[in-house]
Amino acid sequence: SEYWPCAFVCQLSPRRVRSLEDVSKREHLTPGHGLGARPSSDFWKMASGSQNHLKRLVTQLGWQLARGGVEGGMAVPGTLSGMRPCGLLGRRVLSTGAASCASAASRAGSEGAKAGSGLRRLIHDYKQLSKFKLSSLVVLTASAGFVAASGEDIDYAKMAWTCLGTLGAAAAANTLNQVYEVANDRLMSRTRNRPLPAGRMGRLHAVAFAAVCGAAGIWVLHDKTNDLTAALGAANILLYAAVYTPLKQITIANTWVGAVVGAIPPLMGWASAAGELDAGAIVLAAALFFWQMPHFLALAWMCKADYTAGGFRMLSMVDATGRRTALAALRHSIYIAPIGLLAVLSGFATEPFAWEAAALAAYLMYGSAQFARQPSQASARKLFKSSLLYLPVLLAALGAHRVPNNHAVDWNTLSSRVLDCLPVALRTELGRACGVVEDAAAQLSGTLVANRITCPSKAYGDSGEELQEQRQEGEGEQQEGDEQEQQQKQD
Repeated sequence: SEYWPCAFVCQLSPRRVRSLEDVSKREHLTPGHGLGARPSSDFWKMASGSQNHLKRLVTQLGWQLARGGVEGGMAVPGTLSGMRPCGLLGRRVLSTGAASCASAASRAGSEGAKAGSGLRRLIHDYKQLSKFKLSSLVVLTASAGFVAASGEDIDYAKMAWTCLGTLGAAAAANTLNQVYEVANDRLMSRTRNRPLPAGRMGRLHAVAFAAVCGAAGIWVLHDKTNDLTAALGAANILLYAAVYTPLKQITIANTWVGAVVGAIPPLMGWASAAGELDAGAIVLAAALFFWQMPHFLALAWMCKADYTAGGFRMLSMVDATGRRTALAALRHSIYIAPIGLLAVLSGFATEPFAWEAAALAAYLMYGSAQFARQPSQASARKLFKSSLLYLPVLLAALGAHRVPNNHAVDWNTLSSRVLDCLPVALRTELGRACGVVEDAAAQLSGTLVANRITCPSKAYGDSGEELQEQRQEGEGEQQEGDEQEQQQKQD
């Protein structure tokens, strides 16, 4: 070809193109007008008269290209696309300059890609250390507690600070858990690729990350909410990292201790909004406690081999048939059934929530019953998925049927409301146990039940004749006691 088709094939930003045009002007070049444009006569004089001058030009052009980066795909417009060959020496010099700038740009791009990849990997490792998905679920439960404890207006700014502090505390607890269990995690297929067992991060680095997250989280809770919320957050970190984590290798009771840890975040949200913990907070925490048991028992059965290899003590490891594990999951699914009713009686949810919560509990009980009927990987996985659906739907229903909380329901009020839902005789007996006795007749009825508990057929009898007889007997005994006391005084 008479003209060079594209001296350099690259893609430059407009700023780099302008720099090239400036260079061409400084070197007495006339910008071309397309692919076939001829350079000026000054250029030919320069090329034929001064080899050093041409080398300097190529050096300047190569420097500009190296700064801009050679990415491929477009021809440089103007002067470079219209250059004629300047003889063998010119071609060689230009080719060498192009190769040099391309190599430099490639190295720069490779280093930039490595730096970006390293940062992404570090962020990914931090997310694994903090168990970000699990921590996000913890934040969701804390926000549910905040909403349930709020009055007419929800302080969304304070709620955001509460969620941020809770996230920091959860991240710190999860990181310390992994620092303690590095050796165990190396033995388990589902955890051996975590940052610590995989060797991508050292223990000191992880401890520093946990310290920063924990300190920042507790400071946010203390500064933006109140001391009670911050104390609960700090206690939860200690309970998870210093109690629950070691117990995982000692006793199967660790699952119940872990459920206590999971029940604290809604208390943190409640304390942040209300400044105190009342009966409603305990109801919400109980929902989280009972929900965790079928959830984690199903997971422990699914990962039974992994937990055994890792040296952890789980109920599924001492349960060859799976029946004990499944029945424990079923019991706690039953315990969660009245949570909706208790929420209504506590005054922070409307009546439809009780029915919705009962339906969700029935769904969870069905999955637990299937697991108990035939313990297997498939039935455990179905129960696990059912538990994953239960919690977010329950919290969403609570938000939809929320009643502005005036914190007027204390323990005595809640106990009285619960007893009102029970049969009269059973209500009386439970009322005595709870310290809620309405009148003397009710107390007398409770005494009757206690005296005749050996006879189940009459244990809950409450006829008028029996009550009258018991009352007369009680009055007679009281009168005899008074007479004896007076006689002793006279003596």
